[in-house]
Amino acid sequence: MQPNRREFLKPLAAVPLFVPRTVRGANDRLNYGVIGTGSRARWLNRTFQKLGAQCVALCDVYDRHLDAARGESPKDAKGYIDYKELLGHKDLDFVVIGTPDHQHCGNLLAALDAGKDVYLEKPLSLSLDESRRMVDAVRQSGRVVQIGMQRRSMPFIRKAKQLIDDGALGKVSMVKALWNWHFTMPLDNSPLPGRLDWERFVGPAPKREFEPKLFRWWRGFWDYSGGNMTDQGTHLMDVVQWMTNSGPPRSAVCQGYIANAKTGEVPDVFSAAFEYPGLMATWTLNYTSAYEHDWSIQFQGEKATMMLDRLGYRIYKDPGASPQPWSQTARPELIAQEADRDSAEAHQQNFLDCVRSRKQPNCTVEIAAAAVAGPHLANLAYRENRKVMAAG
Repeated sequence: MQPNRREFLKPLAAVPLFVPRTVRGANDRLNYGVIGTGSRARWLNRTFQKLGAQCVALCDVYDRHLDAARGESPKDAKGYIDYKELLGHKDLDFVVIGTPDHQHCGNLLAALDAGKDVYLEKPLSLSLDESRRMVDAVRQSGRVVQIGMQRRSMPFIRKAKQLIDDGALGKVSMVKALWNWHFTMPLDNSPLPGRLDWERFVGPAPKREFEPKLFRWWRGFWDYSGGNMTDQGTHLMDVVQWMTNSGPPRSAVCQGYIANAKTGEVPDVFSAAFEYPGLMATWTLNYTSAYEHDWSIQFQGEKATMMLDRLGYRIYKDPGASPQPWSQTARPELIAQEADRDSAEAHQQNFLDCVRSRKQPNCTVEIAAAAVAGPHLANLAYRENRKVMAAG
């Protein structure tokens, strides 16, 4: 099923957020559990403890991950292998979900049914249909749900957004999102140490025989992930759409290939192009080169161009008509800049604040559904070798 742009553009439903029987004050400690304790989730666990929350429960299907998380948590935090049992733990104010993409929908729906607030890692979903189900469930539940797209809570990016809204760039016609990393995928198929409950890991995905590489780099396989397209793309395409006041794209095309990750299924080099009303955007990823390392987004406007990346933002005045080729000494004029000095924990702090206040967090499920809609389209375009149009 293809996405309906109007569905993702709907405002937040007028459903009051659930208010717990005991409303907590700003200094009351919040208790939480973690579902999925891989590397990112362990960072979140350490961060929420640093911010004053109390970890009381941990769940993972792989004993090595669970043991590592236990070593970074209070000694009385209870361990589980079944996340539904964790959700029955008494006194949980919220849960942190850091499982692979294919588990996100089931984990979130079960947490909402258990009456829990949720911090869910990105991307929101494995498919467009899951996005719709998850948005509807959160709207009906009235719970506080934050998706882990942390750029939504970075002050320097919010300031860049205000500058663009104020017309600093003029009309933006083209946006170019890039991500360059150079690393080897862990597609190692040697025996996996420790104990893994493979059936619980597979969960709702198609059944298949266990291979260690499927677990070690689940992001390289379509059954468990949207690949690098949705992993990093949900971050960057969200910023593209946020800065330009756009909803999901009208259409997507994508080309790419598997360069180094030969025994995986998803491309590690690709370029997608998205069509928006009055705007084009490209999203290019290369995991075989460290040139211009990490992420960047270039917003090209009639008056100026903004470069936004891990260092901050820089705005360059447009020189106007360019009849002569640029020389090496003729550099664009830098007219504004801001360094990234933001806290890495701002997004998690925003969630904790909202659990206490019952306000909407910086990255709602509606925002996350719109952000991942384009990457989902691009994955369809890549896999089916065609231009894919959004429904509606």
